[in-house]
Amino acid sequence: MRTHRIRVDPVLVQAAIAAALSFAHLHDLAAAAGQDGWKAWAYPISVDLLLVAAWRRLRSGTAKASGWCWFTVALAASLGANVATAGLLDLGDVPAWLRILVAGWPAVAFSGGTLLAHDTPARDQVPVPDQDEAPAPPVMPTAPELPTATPQPPAPPAAAPVPPALVALARKVADDHRTRTGTDIDTPTLRNRLGVPLPLAEAIATQLT
Repeated sequence: MRTHRIRVDPVLVQAAIAAALSFAHLHDLAAAAGQDGWKAWAYPISVDLLLVAAWRRLRSGTAKASGWCWFTVALAASLGANVATAGLLDLGDVPAWLRILVAGWPAVAFSGGTLLAHDTPARDQVPVPDQDEAPAPPVMPTAPELPTATPQPPAPPAAAPVPPALVALARKVADDHRTRTGTDIDTPTLRNRLGVPLPLAEAIATQLT
């Protein structure tokens, strides 16, 4: 059978020892300040929880100012208890100001824990959209519909200008044709007799009627 070796992390061992000593010092100081029974055990728990909450806020990267503020407060309470119980303070005769600080600590710890747990993020933080959601296609502006123009019939071509001399010659040709045939001359015959283009012959014929 394969045996599993348990690796002991010296850093974790050191942290556990330091936490246990700090816990004991806080308990002793609270008991000396008149907080006996279960209340003396609750004080170190509140200090450690505030330290953890402040450290989590610092690791999250949001509202670091409040995280550092409450981390400093909890660290000062822990260090103060360690120094006070190291022989610098007579635990049998605790001064009044220290009793006031110990009695007011629950309100401070409650305020710090509440603010760290329910603090709103900074306004300059932009929420990251979910990568699974496809971005909405951009909306293109539509041009206003123009009224439909009613088609107009093409304008008749303007009559070509006819010189007066050509009109007089065409009258002589038409009179000669009427004298010989007894009928009015038509446009193709007038065109052949004058040797002019068809549009000009049509313009001359309109002036002969």
